[in-house]
Amino acid sequence: MPSTSLVPMDSIRQRLKTFIENSTVQGILLALILINAAILGLETSPAVMAVVGPFLMALDKAILAVFVIEILIRLLVHRFAFFKDGWSVFDFIVVGIALVPASGPFAVLRALRVLRVLRVLTFVPSMRKIVGALIQSLNGMLSIAMVLGLVYYVAAVMVTKLFGEAFPDWFGSLGASLYTLFQVMTLESWSMGIARPVMEAFPYAWAFFVPFILIATFTMLNLFIAVIVNAVQTIHDDDHQEELDAEKATQQQLLEQMQQLQQELKELRRDMKKGKE
Repeated sequence: MPSTSLVPMDSIRQRLKTFIENSTVQGILLALILINAAILGLETSPAVMAVVGPFLMALDKAILAVFVIEILIRLLVHRFAFFKDGWSVFDFIVVGIALVPASGPFAVLRALRVLRVLRVLTFVPSMRKIVGALIQSLNGMLSIAMVLGLVYYVAAVMVTKLFGEAFPDWFGSLGASLYTLFQVMTLESWSMGIARPVMEAFPYAWAFFVPFILIATFTMLNLFIAVIVNAVQTIHDDDHQEELDAEKATQQQLLEQMQQLQQELKELRRDMKKGKE
């Protein structure tokens, strides 16, 4: 015979789950996250802290207490399943970092409490989809990054041998060449700051810089964007497919109910005819 003490506990968990998943409660938590983000920003201003510093610190602690209570409720509701959800683990770590003492060997972690702002991602489904798309696209982006790394390495070796002697600050070593090429890829002063001075000594240097920019900047970066967009589209299609499946299931259920009603009507008519006879 099961223990009667389990029933009240299950009832409490269900009530807590209903409470914590309520849209109003979720909205309040999201508002507190945004308020906390504003507080963390205001704490960087000495002038503001001199005027309302104690109030902001007290408000920050109050909001943190709410976050701790929320995490405890979710732990009680989901128990070990809580740690199977990546977003829940992220929330747990972020709130845990905020509880680190302001002094001691781990005080440096207090600077990471600004990560609480990222909890907005947990409460906004559209943002979660974007993050999910980024995670799904990691494999594709890693492949593109490897190709880009090969292009960088080959280009860096070339410019070190071609221009290193004349421009040692930019291309004197492999590391300097890689950094300079990164600046060229970002298009930050690449023409007037790097390419044209090099072209004064090597008139045909444009034959290297132009193809490098076309490959590294326009082609490769667009491939990164394409991979991310494709991942977002895949997630959108999956969500749309789930909605279609749910709609089909509902239609099938309605159809079965209608067929059942028709069968009951036929039986009712048959009984009425027998009654008349």
